[in-house]
Amino acid sequence: MAGPGWLERLRAAGKTALLRDGKRKIHYLFEDGKEMAEEYDVKTGQLVSRKWREKSTLGGSGNWQVEVGEPASPLLGALESELIKESSSNDTLTSFQWRIRNLPYPREVYSVSVEKEQRCCVVRTTNKKYYKKFPIPDLDRYQLPLDAAALSFTHANNTLIITYKKPKEILAAEEELQKELKKIKAANSGDGDWSSVPLKGCSGDPDFSAGIIGA
Repeated sequence: MAGPGWLERLRAAGKTALLRDGKRKIHYLFEDGKEMAEEYDVKTGQLVSRKWREKSTLGGSGNWQVEVGEPASPLLGALESELIKESSSNDTLTSFQWRIRNLPYPREVYSVSVEKEQRCCVVRTTNKKYYKKFPIPDLDRYQLPLDAAALSFTHANNTLIITYKKPKEILAAEEELQKELKKIKAANSGDGDWSSVPLKGCSGDPDFSAGIIGA
């Protein structure tokens, strides 16, 4: 789907907005039944999380799949601190970012590269102890090529941080989208007993059990 087409799809989706805990939460319901939920920091406008859900094969609501932000971890205690922990993409205002924790090797062991045919970023270690591919869904949605010059990484405190600088086309599209989202009247979680009135298409996520639907 070309860039303008994706932006138009976002504009056409049914949307619910909710203000809560310093975040502006947006729920999208698309014509094909897919749902997307996003959270933005109210002060900075930075995307904090994004997750997707679609209908199951039996027609019910599927599970939410995290694209941006930290997924809930099933592990607890000391075991989690010893295992390699990969984050979903962490979106900043100017870049896409991933954090891989509990990688103790020195910086010179790591290598990051762009695989243009597979449309992903790849992390490797020369000791062959770690290998991972990271797709960038937004580049696919806007049909933009991957640029090796936009990719960089740092390593400190056993954490590898991979950064991909956003191209100007995505920065412009995100700015345009923010203008659209600000037009939606948002419900406030403190305004009455909103939690008891579910809206169509928003079941399963209590944060979106009330709000204003906008185009």
